[in-house]
Amino acid sequence: MNISPKTLLAAALLAACVLTGCRPQQASPINDNDMKDSLNLTQEWDKVFPLSDQVEHSKVTFHNRYGITLAADLYVPRHKPAGKMAAIAVCGPFGAVKEQASGLYAQELAKRGFLTIAFDPSFTGESGGSPRYVASPDINTEDFCAAVDYLSDRPDTDADRIGILGICGWGGMAINAAAIDTRIKATVASTMYDMSRVTANGYFDSMDAEGRHDLRRQLNAQRTEDYRNGTYALAGGVADTIPDDAPQFVKDYHAYYKTSRGYHRRSLNSNQGWNKTSSLSFLNMPIMTYAGEIRSAVLLVHGEKAHSRYFSEDAYKLMKGDNKELMIIPGASHTDLYDNYDKIPFDAIESFYGTYLK
Repeated sequence: MNISPKTLLAAALLAACVLTGCRPQQASPINDNDMKDSLNLTQEWDKVFPLSDQVEHSKVTFHNRYGITLAADLYVPRHKPAGKMAAIAVCGPFGAVKEQASGLYAQELAKRGFLTIAFDPSFTGESGGSPRYVASPDINTEDFCAAVDYLSDRPDTDADRIGILGICGWGGMAINAAAIDTRIKATVASTMYDMSRVTANGYFDSMDAEGRHDLRRQLNAQRTEDYRNGTYALAGGVADTIPDDAPQFVKDYHAYYKTSRGYHRRSLNSNQGWNKTSSLSFLNMPIMTYAGEIRSAVLLVHGEKAHSRYFSEDAYKLMKGDNKELMIIPGASHTDLYDNYDKIPFDAIESFYGTYLK
């Protein structure tokens, strides 16, 4: 017997009601006033890159499905194309803010004719959410979908031509968002990290089940301590000084987050890092589970010399269809794709979005 997906969904919702004792009710209106945190948005240009005279910049806010208000920088081409524009939401790297790499990408793509936003994820930067400095595979994937909500509702954008771009850890969130949100027509993941995999398995999959159990014990002990103290212990960002024998990728992070090249006062990586217990949810919630079911276009961009290259290569192996592409940039490290114009393939990224957001 064939049962339609709509019937299955209705049955699932009914089962949930039976189990929870709920009764059918009228849909409740979304009240924007209930979803607006009081955000303190700086009006100064405090990015780590200069403002281009080819774009118009402003601050905007929007809310996600959990009622958290997100802050974003809006970049519009100064010479706007006729009609409604294709739009792109940008976020990342993991532990960064919109004043760093995501803003650089967003501004460059706006110069090339797209309407773009670079947003701070929930609980970080200028965005709302409490407690602060929390990462979540669910909520941070939702942040991308909320950005699509916002862009879909703008009168100057074409709701059928929306893409997303995630950098580093938000490259993985972008792939997860593309797997659930069919409104997303094109996704770029640049120098991507699968945060659930690296949390559960360690770098290069070096952690076994015993190691995971030890990590769970440490993190749950930290939960007890945090609750008792009434504060959330921070894991620490990139160290102020690093030893000479540190791995090259650690030196690369230091060269970005701890120098004038990329330091920002609101960046977690530049300062005291995430809450230690943020790692708990990533241990049990792999975000690449449905990457193979993405039907929209995906471009994975990674550096040849990046320690993280295997994340993109393995994600690409999961994907199906001739609209998926893996681009390896010769000689590039992980952080080269944060801000190195000689390494970031903006021409190829523009062409990709031009093809799939037309």
